[in-house]
Amino acid sequence: MHVGFLGLGAIGAPMAAHLARRGRLTVWNRTASRATEFAARHGAEAVATPREAAAADVVITCLSTSADVASLLDGPDGLLAGLRPGALLLDCTSGDPATSRRIAARLAEGRIAFADAPVSGGTNGAEAGTLTVMVGAEPAVFERARPVLEAFSRRVEHVGPIGAGDALKAVNNAFLALNILALGEGLVALAKVGVAPRVALDVINASSGRSFVSEVLVPERVLTGSWPRAFRLALLDKDVAIAAGLLAQAGVAGPLVERVSSLLGQARATLGEAADYLDPIRLSEQRAGVELRG
Repeated sequence: MHVGFLGLGAIGAPMAAHLARRGRLTVWNRTASRATEFAARHGAEAVATPREAAAADVVITCLSTSADVASLLDGPDGLLAGLRPGALLLDCTSGDPATSRRIAARLAEGRIAFADAPVSGGTNGAEAGTLTVMVGAEPAVFERARPVLEAFSRRVEHVGPIGAGDALKAVNNAFLALNILALGEGLVALAKVGVAPRVALDVINASSGRSFVSEVLVPERVLTGSWPRAFRLALLDKDVAIAAGLLAQAGVAGPLVERVSSLLGQARATLGEAADYLDPIRLSEQRAGVELRG
């Protein structure tokens, strides 16, 4: 199977590397040098336009936003100029459901199938091939997509119709953001009353308050001071805003998600577009005059 892959970022590049080991792969990236370097390293073919990357059986996009994906559709060098009837477009962007449905409708006019298939697991999961993929699609489309998605994932789950994958990913990341903010505040408060962060985490992780943030992210990154740039705060902010919008559109009261979205927006404005998604914990430290590391 010939796969076209667009978007070789921190998550996309290792995903594409797994696909390159399975068969023919064509890659495109907005920064062309990244595609050229990837192709040389993994035996893929780098192309200059989305249209060329779309001349494949299955096309995968992995970009920052749904708007980025939509921007690649039109024009003489756009995706629609290259996609053939019967092709399949899998969007692994953490996108918004409404835009995905609009993209799917446009593709359907040309008899091109679509699935929103955002991933979770971070850069480590992408490199290890252990991502979780949340797929919104018609059942028959999901079955077509599954073998391709399994090349870089441990779990591929059909979660509902088009847009459902995006919706679930946004809500999942709202939970992630809530845990980051709450744990930062709580550990700082505990440190101020004499409970060492490592001791606090050991107890929390043996109790009902544990989470992925407390079990993995804070011990391995915050307390060690390594703090790699793994996922931009701006992207988490975008995802939580999608979740807040989803609740509003569904007529569901969401004061907690709205508050998390507001706090992330404030942290993003303070820390800047390059900030990491764990950096709001730094703000909690600074406000309290406490350092959790060490």
